[in-house]
Amino acid sequence: MTTIPALTRPQLVHWRTAIFTLFFLCGATFASWASRLPAVKANLGIDDFEVGVLLFAMGAGSLAGVMSANVIVARWGARRGLSVTIVGVAVGLLIAAMAVDAWASYPLAAAGLALMGLCFGATDVMINVEAASVEQAFVRTLMPLFHAFFSLGTVAGAGIGVAMAAWGVGVSWHLGAVAVVWIVVTATALRFVPAHTPGTSADAGDTGATLSRGERVHAALAVWRDPRTYAIGAIVLGMAFAEGSANDWLTIAAVDGHGATEATGAIFLTVFSVSMTVFRALGGPLVDRVGRVWTLRALSVTAGVGLIVFILAPNLPVAFVGVALWGAGASLGFPLGMSAAADDPAKAAASVSAAATIGYVAFLCGPPVLGWISHQIGILNTLWIIVALIAMSGFASGAAKPIAGSKVGAGHH
Repeated sequence: MTTIPALTRPQLVHWRTAIFTLFFLCGATFASWASRLPAVKANLGIDDFEVGVLLFAMGAGSLAGVMSANVIVARWGARRGLSVTIVGVAVGLLIAAMAVDAWASYPLAAAGLALMGLCFGATDVMINVEAASVEQAFVRTLMPLFHAFFSLGTVAGAGIGVAMAAWGVGVSWHLGAVAVVWIVVTATALRFVPAHTPGTSADAGDTGATLSRGERVHAALAVWRDPRTYAIGAIVLGMAFAEGSANDWLTIAAVDGHGATEATGAIFLTVFSVSMTVFRALGGPLVDRVGRVWTLRALSVTAGVGLIVFILAPNLPVAFVGVALWGAGASLGFPLGMSAAADDPAKAAASVSAAATIGYVAFLCGPPVLGWISHQIGILNTLWIIVALIAMSGFASGAAKPIAGSKVGAGHH
């Protein structure tokens, strides 16, 4: 396997569009499943704890997938790895969908979700690695925009899910259709992803092309001994908590903490998501102007202040202002952490996988831990923990400074 030659401008644009498409579909597919959880619960006749077990099966699968992605990329390259994992996502989703409606089998639903999670987690890391290669090829900060497409996908998937539920469309028909769309569109998009040697930017760079497969796998694991991995992990961890806690607890905090109605609670989450998506769409040019480190510092202050305003808000309008700031501030931590991890093309897959693993642990373990704590001290008091984690993320921001040779993130002072 050798490095591919320099790509033409149209090839680069097709590559970028393909990765945008994959991000959007990942968001849409994930939200499609999540949007049908009430129907899944009713059809299988299970309680909240058993729903939690299903979510855990998917989450544990995702974590295993995220942790294995760097070895997959080191052995076979992202394009070949993706050609396997995208099929796995579709198969897992189909099994879970059929288990809910046609087969009414709780164990099969759990198995399908574990498979979907495993392949989804690996896919997630590999598209982030590809996005970082695209970013270096274009010499522009694009990672926030890629993540904005994921956010847009979640909005689209959730919206379609609401419509399907309202029209009484069965889970297996809805998610079966999603699985078919997923496989057709992702397989088409993959045709425009260049097959480049892992450990090289696709357009230029001969770093790593001479490494044997075994050496690449060894290098993929060595990243866990690099202090920068943990510093970037601290940035990602704090912001993953800031984002994940909102997704899981914001509606409850609005209702239980601020006396909002359930519908208003949903509006709070919408404001958070819109604020986050808008800032992801606009974030790239900001980073290219002031640099990655200063952007992260400013946004950690924004997220922290927003969350404090939400916690202490005397009324709902003030709480809404807090949530908008919280969403804006939390928007770029994860994508810029991925971008920073991928600065060295020779270690991009391994570093992105490591940073994503830390982020996924926060997404998966955060909500239940926060739930347990809030049971003891109340939900608004619990959110102060997130303020502390956001502060930690801000203090660690210096680790995102682009390394020598990186073409993005330094800013133009």
